Amino acid sequence: MDNNTRNKQNSITESFQSVFGVKELLAKVIECFPYPIEIYAPDGTSVMVNKALLDEYNVADPNMIVGKYNVFKDPDIIASGYIDVLKRAFGGETVFFGDVRVPLEGIVERYGIKDLDVEAVYQDITVFPILNDQKQVVYVAALLVNRRVYRGKDRIEKAKEYLETHWKKEFDLYKTAKAAGLSKGYFAKLFKKHTGVTPYEYYINYKINKVKEKLMDTNLTVAQAFAECNMDYNGHSAKLFRDKVGVSPSVYRKMVLSKELPGERTKMENR
Repeated sequence: MDNNTRNKQNSITESFQSVFGVKELLAKVIECFPYPIEIYAPDGTSVMVNKALLDEYNVADPNMIVGKYNVFKDPDIIASGYIDVLKRAFGGETVFFGDVRVPLEGIVERYGIKDLDVEAVYQDITVFPILNDQKQVVYVAALLVNRRVYRGKDRIEKAKEYLETHWKKEFDLYKTAKAAGLSKGYFAKLFKKHTGVTPYEYYINYKINKVKEKLMDTNLTVAQAFAECNMDYNGHSAKLFRDKVGVSPSVYRKMVLSKELPGERTKMENR
């Protein structure tokens, strides 16, 4: 954590301490604060979380955390090796953790979170004591400030943009995953989760839609329409088109020219 960030967070911790004497005001400040905050009792048990924290992780009910979560018993924190440093905050010292990767997997499992569109979060974390007039630790607060957030949807949008820009070229899973900044295996799984199709299916669907556009140009033969999309017109590509559209390329062209699209024809036959 750089000195500028550290100074800002020190200033925030001093502000919290200054309003400690008025507990209602302190609670209001915590609740309305724009960054996620969690307050712990001296034994490490959570006693309060603010709205920003609940919103960050899609936790519906604060009672899922308050009174149930203990920071010293969190397996992810134990595994991180930060416990000894963390205990210093409970002893009256302010401690900083810079650019920490949030253990989202554990949080999702612990609270049964669904539809969390975040793949990775890195935070600067300040843990500081709130003291009474006798300088005794009454509460300990954790202030979480996001440095980097990687959202699955954003990465998939990048991949879709890449596929739609390179649709004339051969499909390349590695390059598509690289455009999204993910490994091939993880990218393929994430892409299907967000779109319902594999990256290759998305690529083929987009390519076939381009063929459909070219078939509307009567100056082109069917073979030329395919060639414009960098596809050879052969038995394989004709079958692929039929599987995706429901009719052959030549029939599709006739239907488009007569303004009778495949879906409309089916509706008419079912009347």
